Amino acid sequence: MATIRDVAEKAGVTVTTVSRVLNNRGYISEKTRRKVYEAMKELNYQPNELARSLYRRKSYLIGLLIPSVSHPFFAELTSYIEYYAYQNDYKILLCNSLQDVEKEKGYINMLKRHQVDGIIIGSHTLKTEQYLNVNLPIVAIDRYFSEKIPYVASDNYNGGVLATKLLIQKGCRKIAHISGPLILNTPANNRYKAFMDVVKEHNIENVVVETKLNVFDTDEYKKLIIKLFTDHPDIDGVFASSDLIAATIINAAREIGKEVPKDLKIVGYDDISIAKTIVPPLTTIRQPIEEMAKKTIEIILDQIDGVEVSIENVLPITLVERESV
Repeated sequence: MATIRDVAEKAGVTVTTVSRVLNNRGYISEKTRRKVYEAMKELNYQPNELARSLYRRKSYLIGLLIPSVSHPFFAELTSYIEYYAYQNDYKILLCNSLQDVEKEKGYINMLKRHQVDGIIIGSHTLKTEQYLNVNLPIVAIDRYFSEKIPYVASDNYNGGVLATKLLIQKGCRKIAHISGPLILNTPANNRYKAFMDVVKEHNIENVVVETKLNVFDTDEYKKLIIKLFTDHPDIDGVFASSDLIAATIINAAREIGKEVPKDLKIVGYDDISIAKTIVPPLTTIRQPIEEMAKKTIEIILDQIDGVEVSIENVLPITLVERESV
């Protein structure tokens, strides 16, 4: 296996010059740089990334901890995070926590052992102190931990207001809200708060049900939906806290004897890709997923570089009307 000394000898330069080329430090003429790269190619030389990390005091690795990459929202978010990280010469270590406390704890310890430069957290099962004790730059996505950890979220409250008001404007008289687990202290809970404020203001009969804490399963969503309409067959509108839940309601509508949007009007939240393709196409609240990912990378890189960042980073949402209302 070729070493850095072999590359230096082949290129006719010093080891220090090869090191400067590899780490892009100091002035190196284009001619010398080309000679070094040609020598590396001929010798099939692979730089020792660990050694380079120690030299640069950066690993150029960022940990990304999410509940599940199989969930369409987190899949799209992960794709954009990886893209913007790569644009800044960083690689992503992806960790699926599945909302499992021990698994999340193990992943955080693993990321620390791999000397990542920072961690992006889209999951939330540990106690806040355990995140604060990581001693690395951290950015949370749609999670609120403390005044010391910055977070990125969409304007969940305004999204909840727009969704609920639209259902009322469309003539709904008994509206259900299917939320995520409200036991978690997350900005997404503002969707529920907005729903409650609007239905109370307009004196609209309402029902609220929560999904299970550790479940992103359409079969479980379907069971919850069937039970909801068995207990409340007169519901004529639903604000779902995710497009995945909303799509499951549309698929289950025939089974519960409802035609969308004639008998049942539905508004989702996220505007993931399936929102456009399901029949009927889903009316939803668009989270700016790409912009959230870009902002998240900007914040984590600023923290790594010692730049002061804002703790609260809330991005605007958009109501996208299609054919489910």
